[in-house]
Amino acid sequence: MSDVTKSSRQTPAPAKTAAKPASRRIQVRRSGVHGRGVYAGTDLAEGETLIEYVGEIITWDEALRRHPHDPADPNHTFYFHIDEERVIDAKFGGNSSRWINHSCAPNCESEIDEGRVFIRALRNIPAGQELFYDYGLVIDEPFTPELKAEYPCWCGADACRGTLLAPKEKAKGKKSKSKNKSDHKGKGGAKRKA
Repeated sequence: MSDVTKSSRQTPAPAKTAAKPASRRIQVRRSGVHGRGVYAGTDLAEGETLIEYVGEIITWDEALRRHPHDPADPNHTFYFHIDEERVIDAKFGGNSSRWINHSCAPNCESEIDEGRVFIRALRNIPAGQELFYDYGLVIDEPFTPELKAEYPCWCGADACRGTLLAPKEKAKGKKSKSKNKSDHKGKGGAKRKA
């Protein structure tokens, strides 16, 4: 496994207001991109906080002990990197946010605010459109064709990178816990679902 960290903005966010019930605003169903996806159930406004990425908050040591969630598909996890000490494992206590797919041209973004992860709209999203954010996985090893192939992207965007991995220039400055390939960080291919 690769040492990956899911990238997200760590800028101060405006005060969060109580989100409307997710069941009416967003819906999980089969994705045209890959596996399950999350769709806007109503029109969503630019800048709107859509859902919190929740699950069991564990240490990286515990995440590594649990990895992989599915030995037959080892890059499929629901881990979300909070910081160098903690990770969210949405396999346990997660919500529909774990099914939001990656895109190289996303309409949403993830944002960490005081240890909590929120997904917010980057632009107005009409009802029925699938929600996406850029996973931006960070790996502490050279990007070889074989490594990129372990984390394929199927978004189909005009500027698709072909991988869930963040471009190396965006990955600079992000720290990882280890360079050991068995240390898996981030949602590492979490959208490679059945």
